[in-house]
Amino acid sequence: MLATGVSMASWVARTPAVRDALDVTTGAMGLVLFGLSIGSMAGVLASGGLVRRHGGRSVITLGAALLVAGLLVIAGGAALEVSGGVFGGLALFGAGMGLAEVAFNIEGAAVERAVGRPVLPVLHGCFSLGTVVGALLGMGLTALRFPVGWHLAAIALAVAAAGAWTVRAVPAGTGREEPEAADDHARGGGWRAQVAVWRDRRLVLIGLIVLAMAFAEGSANDWLPLLMVDGHGTSATAGSLTFMLFAVAMTTGRFTGGPLLVRYGPAAVVRASAVIAAVGVALVVFSSSALLAGAAVVLWGLGASLGFPVTISAAGEGVRNASARVAAVSTAGYAAFLVGPPSLGFLADHVGLRNAMVVVLVLLGGAALITGALRTPEREAGTGAYSGVNGVEGAAPEGAAAPDSRTTAGPAPAAEAEPATDVDAGAGGLSRGASGRTP
Repeated sequence: MLATGVSMASWVARTPAVRDALDVTTGAMGLVLFGLSIGSMAGVLASGGLVRRHGGRSVITLGAALLVAGLLVIAGGAALEVSGGVFGGLALFGAGMGLAEVAFNIEGAAVERAVGRPVLPVLHGCFSLGTVVGALLGMGLTALRFPVGWHLAAIALAVAAAGAWTVRAVPAGTGREEPEAADDHARGGGWRAQVAVWRDRRLVLIGLIVLAMAFAEGSANDWLPLLMVDGHGTSATAGSLTFMLFAVAMTTGRFTGGPLLVRYGPAAVVRASAVIAAVGVALVVFSSSALLAGAAVVLWGLGASLGFPVTISAAGEGVRNASARVAAVSTAGYAAFLVGPPSLGFLADHVGLRNAMVVVLVLLGGAALITGALRTPEREAGTGAYSGVNGVEGAAPEGAAAPDSRTTAGPAPAAEAEPATDVDAGAGGLSRGASGRTP
């Protein structure tokens, strides 16, 4: 995920250079950028079904290959000044990102169930750290007037090398589910499974939470620099530095949020996160001081940092249809991340960008009210977010008997607790835990 963050930020940082190389208007560049949206949504929508059929490692490998190919095509299109080449490269790049991101979430949720502690926040933190590294590298190479084609080609080669080295560590078959291992409604392929899981009311609420939190994150990614420039009259440099501050806050929140999740549980943490993010957004929107608004993006970033990964963890609880549930919620989150924030631009044409951000406030407030969906009945009797078997606070696998009072009220004797450690036996245990079959 670090590599995907670096590659994404490298592209974003060099967008002005690509536009200049193509010598197109802003409107024409918008059409070129549409290739990224098309590819991303196609990859996100296809990833869940592909993981269920072939496993996460295969999908991550395919996603990485498409991402690298996309970067190389973008580099060639920019060097040859061919807009269609950049459009096609962005479509490949976006498809690779979409495929890999959902598969990463499925893998991360499987690891959490295996080790019994938070993992997804750190994984998403690696992506955020990658965006910071990529942005800094892009800014430096832009200042040196380094050719954008060579820059993106070098990033592509680095990502290819990193992918070839790391993908071998991913257990084969994680996330793959045989038809007989799924519920009756989930049999028959990725699309049917991904639609069927939405019959769970709790999952619907989790999906609404991730919609709101991803919208808050994506809105900052898309609009924060312009919000500071147009809304508060700062310079373009100050707007870019403000976004960098937001990215650093996101990274910090994700790397440091694990202990909070263990101590207070996901419902309390996400509720507090939504409130903190809302305070930050409100200060940015309503404050008349550019300095105060710039400082408030720290709250915005810290508050938005844990929403996405924690809701993905909650969706992956249990042992049946785990990959379909994670894929469904991931798709909802990435749809909000990719499609939602651009819609603010249309609203901003009528009410202004600062006023349009009130939509983010409303969504964050709604998310704070329904975070109880992240708390299972077993959690209310537990002591932490990740204190039980498979990371579900004492929850028994579906179809199994409910845990007795010893499982939730206090520590079990060593002899009774021993079977739970089987999930740590290695790649085989991890694969079984993620495949929808009881370890």
